[in-house]
Amino acid sequence: MARHAILVIDMLNDFIHDDGALLCKGGQTIIPDLQRLFKWVRGRKNDDIHIVHIQEAHRKNDADFRVRPVHSVAGTWGSQIIDELAPEGDEYVVPKRRHSGFAHTDLDLYLREENIDTVVVTGVWTNVCVRSTATDALARAYKVITLSDGCASKTEEMHEYGLNDLSIFTKVMTIDEYVDDWEKGIDAWAGGGDRENKVE
Repeated sequence: MARHAILVIDMLNDFIHDDGALLCKGGQTIIPDLQRLFKWVRGRKNDDIHIVHIQEAHRKNDADFRVRPVHSVAGTWGSQIIDELAPEGDEYVVPKRRHSGFAHTDLDLYLREENIDTVVVTGVWTNVCVRSTATDALARAYKVITLSDGCASKTEEMHEYGLNDLSIFTKVMTIDEYVDDWEKGIDAWAGGGDRENKVE
């Protein structure tokens, strides 16, 4: 039986709130979709789908600030997960200092301890942290699914070319398609990637 982890990447005040230091306006539009997904997962009787929150939490002089504005410093309001998507129960939170949720974190260890075989990426930015996390998941031999309406970027154009790249090596689908596959007992990852080299 497949076991999935839904990675909720950087849905933080500094990215989502109007006063955030690195506002990604598209992220505001996916909050209701992610809330709907959370409600479905949390209402399931099985533990075969985990919600894992990935939280950017930089040090004050982080190397990331050589190329990006100062944002999401550990312990600050900006690094906090938005109230609308706050973790519940024993949902795991992974702090990170790089784009990928796997870079110098214990995410891979957690997933292996929980026998997760499929990673489902959501959050912001589609073309940066979501894509980097998906790339590193593939490098660690996980199956990867991207929920197109569960991700967002600064602009729709950035989001779309991020999804285009992700379609090369992940299964891109909507939240409704993902839930429907689970409800029907279908492997949601089936047909993922671009085995015929058609993506342009």
